[in-house]
Formats: sequence, C-alpha cells, structure tokens
Amino acid sequence: MAVLIIMVKNNLEYYDLNSDKWWQEGETLYLSNHLNKSRFKFFSSYISNWKGVKVLDIGCGGGLACEFLAKLGANVSGIDLSLNSIKAAQEHAKKSHLRIQYQWGLAEDLPYKDGTFDVVMCFDVLEHVNDWQKVILEAYKVLNTNGLFLFDTINRTLKSRLIMIWLLEDIFKQLPDGLLVLPDILYLLNRQVCGIALPTKLGVTFFHTKIPF
Repeated sequence: MAVLIIMVKNNLEYYDLNSDKWWQEGETLYLSNHLNKSRFKFFSSYISNWKGVKVLDIGCGGGLACEFLAKLGANVSGIDLSLNSIKAAQEHAKKSHLRIQYQWGLAEDLPYKDGTFDVVMCFDVLEHVNDWQKVILEAYKVLNTNGLFLFDTINRTLKSRLIMIWLLEDIFKQLPDGLLVLPDILYLLNRQVCGIALPTKLGVTFFHTKIPF
C-alpha cells in the first residue's frame, strides 16, 4: 500500500510544539540567543543607548531578543503568532523579573496605534510570513517619526540554501522539512518595494535598512 506524505511548507506549528525549548541551551530555538550580542553590536551604530527606547519585536518567539533589550533599559513589547511561545516568553520574563509587554497577534495586522514605537525589530521572521511586504508596511505604521526598522533574514542565495535547507533541514534534521522559505527580499528591496530605501549589506550575515520619512 502506497502512503502519500504531504510536506506542509512553512508549517509554523513547529513553534507551538517546541515552545518549551526557547530557553534551553543546546536546543535549535536557543541558537537565536547566541546571535543577539552580534546583532545589537551591529545595531549600536544606530542606537548607542537603549534606555527608555520603545521597542516592538515582531515574531518575538520565546522573548530572547526582548529580554536582551529589556536588560539594557528599553521599554519592550513583543508579539508572536505562536500562543505557546508567548506564554513561554511571559513565564521566563516573570522569572527574570523583567517587565515586557507580550501579546499574541499577527505581524500582518499589528494591534498597536500608529507611531507607537521608536524601533521595530524583526529577526528571523520575514522568511516565515506569507506577505512580507504587508509586515513591513505594518512596521512602518507603528513607527514614530524618525523611527527605525531593524531586521535580519535569510536571503535566497546558494550559501543560505546549503546551510539552512540542506544541512539544518535535510542532513542534521535540526529543523522540520519546509519550515524555511527563502525569500528574495534584498532583490525586491533594491527595487524600492514598499518605499523602503536600499539596504546595506555587511559581510554575509547582517543586513539593515532604514525606513525614510
């Protein structure tokens, strides 16, 4: 008897099922925590002092980046599609005695007033959403004048495909098949999609863009 197995592309149920692993060292989801020091060292050229800065983390997951900034004095909010991840983030923040405003919600329909935040960040998220242009437009709406949109994502390159798809999904099975959909975001931003200015690329890991006002 033949069995048909259908792989669901970009199946975000993975995060609900593994929400208890966000803060477990050695787990795949905890890898993001190792990137935060480098991420914010890079972003420090734009924001040298985070104290009092109102920040929204879109796709905050278990709150790893949120807690990093909260410890630097930022006023942080986090939103995620995974309710279990939000619960894990809330629990860990409570244990860490950090005040972070978490809530469940969609990146494509942010439940915040226009101009609420000084900074919107979006780490390892744009490769998961169905309409990344809508996400960027929503980020634009909730940013105040001279606000910053800080993001990183996986670009559609051979190197990215080899590491993120072939190694992590196919060989080492650290991620479920089809979890990542590599977008050609940098190419599209280069064409001024959404009115976003041309991003600058540093090395092979970090990318940034500033929304013009």
